[in-house]
Amino acid sequence: MAPRPEAGQEFVLTLTCPETPGIVFAVSRFVMEHGGNISASQQFDDRLTDTFFMRVQFRADDATVEALRQDFTSVAAQFTMAWQLHDMATPTRTLLMVSKFGHCLNDLLFRTTTGALNIEVPLIVSNHRDFEGVAESHGIPFVHVPVTPETKPEAEARLLGLVDEYDVDLVVLARYMQVLSNELCGKLEGRAINIHHSFLPSFKGAKPYHQAHARGVKLIGATAHYVTSDLDEGPIIEQDVARVDHSLDPADMTAAGRDVEAQVLARAIRWHSEHRVLLGTGNRTVVFR
Repeated sequence: MAPRPEAGQEFVLTLTCPETPGIVFAVSRFVMEHGGNISASQQFDDRLTDTFFMRVQFRADDATVEALRQDFTSVAAQFTMAWQLHDMATPTRTLLMVSKFGHCLNDLLFRTTTGALNIEVPLIVSNHRDFEGVAESHGIPFVHVPVTPETKPEAEARLLGLVDEYDVDLVVLARYMQVLSNELCGKLEGRAINIHHSFLPSFKGAKPYHQAHARGVKLIGATAHYVTSDLDEGPIIEQDVARVDHSLDPADMTAAGRDVEAQVLARAIRWHSEHRVLLGTGNRTVVFR
């Protein structure tokens, strides 16, 4: 794993705007005028909507992210850009939520510890206490927020309070088995990611892997997506599948499915934290991998 850049050395700019000539030139000139050197640049012109997407990573040793943001406003205004500019050294503060299945939680904590993910986990929240010991072993505060139909509004208010208190950038539902209210989804729009078991065909409800086994499916998979008020239908960040056959019993299929879920969720979080995911029209995403 390559070492992370020091603060104030490497930056990433992402933008979305109407397609028009001169965007790439303007961005390149901005970087050059600030003593920068572009190390990676990706762009996509969506001809169906005439929308331009761009991600530029660059070094600028004598710059600060605050100064760069201030100076870029004039460029952004010229092209009516929706944009963000980040210091690559700054980790994404990520709150992890979990219920009774810990495979995604454990995988994310391992990847964070080894530096494979540029995230910082200030807090783990759960509606059960099963993984309180795991949080303690990593030195991460654990907050138990039980949820019942009667206490759901209070539980969600507590969660939002924790998001503010711990200055959270991203909320990850790492197999958190509670449906979030429309109000909470709206407040976390664009900064909450869920992992969902997606099968061909799709199985809802309890024991999806057992249902898949009973139907004799040949592919199992998972989808990582942004959380919206449309249950499990938010903008998709990443998907993957694993091939299975008749030799796998429900337990084997569950294990294979959990592996896919962990990998898909980790990739989605990595791309989000590296500012590689841009929201397009409707539920579409542009992912500069």
